[in-house]
Amino acid sequence: MILTPSSSPLRSSSSFEGLVPQFRAAEPFNHVVIDNFLSNEVADSIAEEFPAFDGPVWNEYNNAIEVKKACNHWDRFPPATYRLFRYLNSDEFVGEMSKLAGEQLYADPGLHGGGWHSHATGGKLNMHLDYSIHPKTGLERRLNLIIYVQPEWQMEWGGALGFWKHDEAKNAPGELAKEIPCLFNRAVIFDTSQNSWHGLPDPVLCPPGKPRNSLAVYYMCEPRSSAADRGRALFAPHGEQASDPEVLELIKLRSQVQTSGSVYRRENGRKK
Repeated sequence: MILTPSSSPLRSSSSFEGLVPQFRAAEPFNHVVIDNFLSNEVADSIAEEFPAFDGPVWNEYNNAIEVKKACNHWDRFPPATYRLFRYLNSDEFVGEMSKLAGEQLYADPGLHGGGWHSHATGGKLNMHLDYSIHPKTGLERRLNLIIYVQPEWQMEWGGALGFWKHDEAKNAPGELAKEIPCLFNRAVIFDTSQNSWHGLPDPVLCPPGKPRNSLAVYYMCEPRSSAADRGRALFAPHGEQASDPEVLELIKLRSQVQTSGSVYRRENGRKK
């Protein structure tokens, strides 16, 4: 299937206008879950093309607060995946995402922080707030789109996306409010600007060879006066990590643009 700018890889109508009330009424922050997001043909092609977890394409995150692999290099995407990312960054689709935000959004063709993501057995992602201000464009990150593409995912393997309430008194995540299972061809769209604490409540329990695979694309707006100034994600400690000085120092370094790359990311086994 070849996607032209006017064609859609989505299963049904690409208009999001009818999703606006549900999106804006959701708790603990604006979000919507869309099952069977892609057409069967596109979803199957994306799953078939997804690289092996032990393949050479990945950047690796392996530390106390995040254990996963990611890749946002366009030249490494196979044809169907490339065409899908092209569509998700098109004016047509960004216009639909703008309806949810209620203002003009912009694509980030550089896929900063986006692209392919994969968690194998033991994968983790502490609750966190995403970066707010894009370190290269200066735009404000507003909406996340995540599409899950592991066709054989089982509920007992965990991997659900968690949404936490915000504890204003502590300026930290509070109660876990919602868990969204990462079922095949399910999309989750959420506003990242509303103290939107999210992550994986527990380590992933999938068997070898069946990692938790997903695609992620982020959408920007002109910076608002209310925008936070984060240039990197702000993580929170999980459980006993709250009293671990090494983890707290990692979180501090991870949150700064100048030091984040030195503490958390590896490319082909080399620290970046």
